[in-house]
Amino acid sequence: MANDKMMAQVGEQQGFFAALDQSGGSTPGALRLYGIPDSAYSDDAGMFKLIHEMRVRIITAPAFTGDKVIGAILFEATMDGQAQGKPVPAFLWEDRGVVPFLKVDKGLEAEADGVQLMKPIPGLDELLERATKLGIFGTKMRSVINLNSPNGIAAIVKQQFALAAQIEAHGLMPILEPEVSIKSPDKAGAEATLRAELAKGLDALPQSSRVMLKLTIPEVADFYRPLIEHPRVARVVALSGGYTRADACKRLAANHGMIASFSRALINELKKSMSDSEFNAALESAVDEIYQASVVKV
Repeated sequence: MANDKMMAQVGEQQGFFAALDQSGGSTPGALRLYGIPDSAYSDDAGMFKLIHEMRVRIITAPAFTGDKVIGAILFEATMDGQAQGKPVPAFLWEDRGVVPFLKVDKGLEAEADGVQLMKPIPGLDELLERATKLGIFGTKMRSVINLNSPNGIAAIVKQQFALAAQIEAHGLMPILEPEVSIKSPDKAGAEATLRAELAKGLDALPQSSRVMLKLTIPEVADFYRPLIEHPRVARVVALSGGYTRADACKRLAANHGMIASFSRALINELKKSMSDSEFNAALESAVDEIYQASVVKV
């Protein structure tokens, strides 16, 4: 079964995850970085058309294959789009050997108690059913921790695990992403509080459950090793969180068992004006650097 092959790849293969899931709020910035100004589109439809073209250029590039890219996290509009005449999830798995995931959250609430919970996700069950039919293997949902607030972090983790249970009920692999902001005044303290809360949540899961975690690269190397080794955890991946690619890769290489799931750090040197050969070479360089940091540890 494809699902068994995907599970083996997600849990065991060397490589990293590509996060191609910028949503409505972050898409204009991603397009600007790519060299497309706000004046190039007049509405959301035009904006999403341009970002889809950028993503298709990435996923059809020679370096974007399952040899080094284990999985790709997609925005809903990307999941619904086409690449070379196929639905994107099918293209990724059948043509590139890359496992498709879907971002399901709808953004963040305003900060309260030092954290930003996820906004409600109306129609989540219907979205998960549609994703399953399109061949999506798992999902991702992001919330943000700004301060070392025990109550706030406990609320973040509770919400993440509640949604994970709903997602698992559809046969999908949930990626829990409680991001600790790299600007937090007590980042190490927030990570300690988060690790303890995540461990409690993992211990409470049914024996048959498996989840993934997407976490900010910690201040203390190998700090998340107990979570990486937890029997309910299929994989722990790292977000770049605003670090440059060089800094993110250096930090990641010191964390054994943790692999990348980078967004900006993967694509920030790609430009629309590049020729195909220039674009492909720049992406190959980024893929190689991130792969090395995910696989070769110090």
